[in-house]
Amino acid sequence: MYCGLFLFLGLCVDIIGGDEVAPHSRPFMALINGANGKPICGGALIKENWVLTAAHCNVERGKVILGAHSQRAKEREKQVFQIAKQIRYPCYYSGSKENDIMLLQLQKRARLNKAVQLIPLPTSDDDPKPGTTCTVAGWGQTHNRLRKFSDTLREVNITVISRQICNNNNHYKSNPVITENMICAGAKNGGKDSCSGDSGGPLRCNNVMRGITAFGKANKCGAVDGPGVYTRLTKQYLQWIRKTIGGA
Repeated sequence: MYCGLFLFLGLCVDIIGGDEVAPHSRPFMALINGANGKPICGGALIKENWVLTAAHCNVERGKVILGAHSQRAKEREKQVFQIAKQIRYPCYYSGSKENDIMLLQLQKRARLNKAVQLIPLPTSDDDPKPGTTCTVAGWGQTHNRLRKFSDTLREVNITVISRQICNNNNHYKSNPVITENMICAGAKNGGKDSCSGDSGGPLRCNNVMRGITAFGKANKCGAVDGPGVYTRLTKQYLQWIRKTIGGA
């Protein structure tokens, strides 16, 4: 769930306990590579030239790849873009993990086709109830000890957990506080989670995008006491997104 500049903070993000998806079956997914060409985060294509991701992702001099299934294979479906602008939410604060949301404007517009499609923004800011099944996808780590990212896109089903549980002494101990701007989700018995490298990817509940992969506990992806946390697409965030991307 976490990107380069967050590694020293002890954060983690890749798909744990999930499965490889059918190639190009999640055409809204964006793969974000750093300046060194290695993957750092995921994202979601919300407009032909705009990708939604997490604010903590360090994308300076990075590139966005759309239409990818494999990171390394040459795929004719891939479209590669330079990043024209990175716009973090104005009140983003890494210490509290609040407002971990960012927009990337691409230098060119994507060509929409079977392998590259937009994901619709939700029409409401419904807060998924505890027990709701959601899905998260990414190219991140699949194992806590093996620091390799997945070559192919993977996805896992996770379940929304109440903020009260996530803030108690057996989980995050309110450090950081899991707020109304966040969604906590994992598995009752552990073993299903996002992990390092999955940050910025969309959290979908009942096929509607409800959040953005944000953070978790270092080296404890899939742990019962460290479920993943996602930035919830609240009314204020949705208004900011729509105002920012406007007619651009």
